[in-house]
Amino acid sequence: MTTAIDAPPNSKTPSYWPLLLAATAMLMITMGIRQSQGLLIKPIGQSTGMGIAEISFALAIGQFVWGAVQPIFGAVADQRGPGRVLVFGGLLLMAGMALTPLVSSQWGLIVTLGLLGAAGAGAGSFSILIGATAQQLPAEKRSMAAGLINAGGSMGQFLFAPLVQAVIAAAGWMAAMWTLAVAAFATLPLAWPLRRRKPAQSAATAAAAPAPGIGLREQVRIALRNPSYWMLHIGFFTCGFHIAFLVTHLPGEIALCGLSDNVSAVALALIGLFNVAGSLAAGWLGQRYRMKHLLALMYASRAAMIAIYLISPPTPITFYLFAAGLGVTWLATVPPTAGLVGKLFGPRYLGTLFGLTLLSHQIGGFFGAWLGGVAMAKFGDYTWMWYADIALALMAAAAHLPIREAKPAAPALATANA
Repeated sequence: MTTAIDAPPNSKTPSYWPLLLAATAMLMITMGIRQSQGLLIKPIGQSTGMGIAEISFALAIGQFVWGAVQPIFGAVADQRGPGRVLVFGGLLLMAGMALTPLVSSQWGLIVTLGLLGAAGAGAGSFSILIGATAQQLPAEKRSMAAGLINAGGSMGQFLFAPLVQAVIAAAGWMAAMWTLAVAAFATLPLAWPLRRRKPAQSAATAAAAPAPGIGLREQVRIALRNPSYWMLHIGFFTCGFHIAFLVTHLPGEIALCGLSDNVSAVALALIGLFNVAGSLAAGWLGQRYRMKHLLALMYASRAAMIAIYLISPPTPITFYLFAAGLGVTWLATVPPTAGLVGKLFGPRYLGTLFGLTLLSHQIGGFFGAWLGGVAMAKFGDYTWMWYADIALALMAAAAHLPIREAKPAAPALATANA
């Protein structure tokens, strides 16, 4: 039995699983590498003598570069196919991780972690991977597919954070960096299933495609004139600020409370583990409810969770519960945000248009990572950063309500083929 959405007329049923599994595995590696780097701040500082503000600035540059390259790489992938982009990104990521132990200055960290590693991770991240799969899938499958791919990134954080901490404890931070370089090498064969194929031709895909004659530049101009698109940028700026601050400075916050580095590793792993469920749930719910309402609820819940954390005792259980709660929405904002971009403008240039929203995400990420270090160096704690995070989360929740989104279409009924 097949369905109309699974198979075009007079064709074999396409198998999307190799494509989805390759994208999921690649994001697991690239995001696992990126999201575990906060564990390296303390040992790098002890080894090189650099202060937290200096290291945070290098990581903040990486946050910005990771976002800045995605619309560029996304445009190349949209025009020429994602295969070469993904291989090039894997090589950059591997070089950035392998060269970091050889530098001992802020400028060196900016080059290795801030430029090479971040650009390489960006080439194998959300906009390229979701864009590559969206062009092969019927419209009604894209939200769930984005949730599955996104869950891979969360699983990467769950797996890599304790791994990195274990290697640091056993052999030092340099060995941990070389371990990450070996992991980056594993992305190269995963690019093969993601090379450009002939897009799936279903009724849903055809309906969502851009009008004939609209090129990339015109589509970008149309998007930039759409207020709903800018509301997504506001929300994603806040998401980037929140995530970059926490992934960079949550280990420092835990250390301020007199708790061990193992608590930091477990907390980061819990964020990733619970976001697997959150991402899959966001992808499933996005097929049934308005995605703007899901996003507004996620951002509002972050403000509430931070407020609860601030009045709770600083114990390991508090941090584990805080991490689990944050994990539910951590990167679960990605499937509905990507889904809304595709819903507004179609999948043809999704790599570019979603890449631009990720640039806003990482501009927020730059400020979250950098200002966290500045606040710590100036005030000795992160209190003002928590307050700023609450305010931005409430602003993001409100920004999504006026987005013009049609109600989800009723699920198509399966039609049997004799």
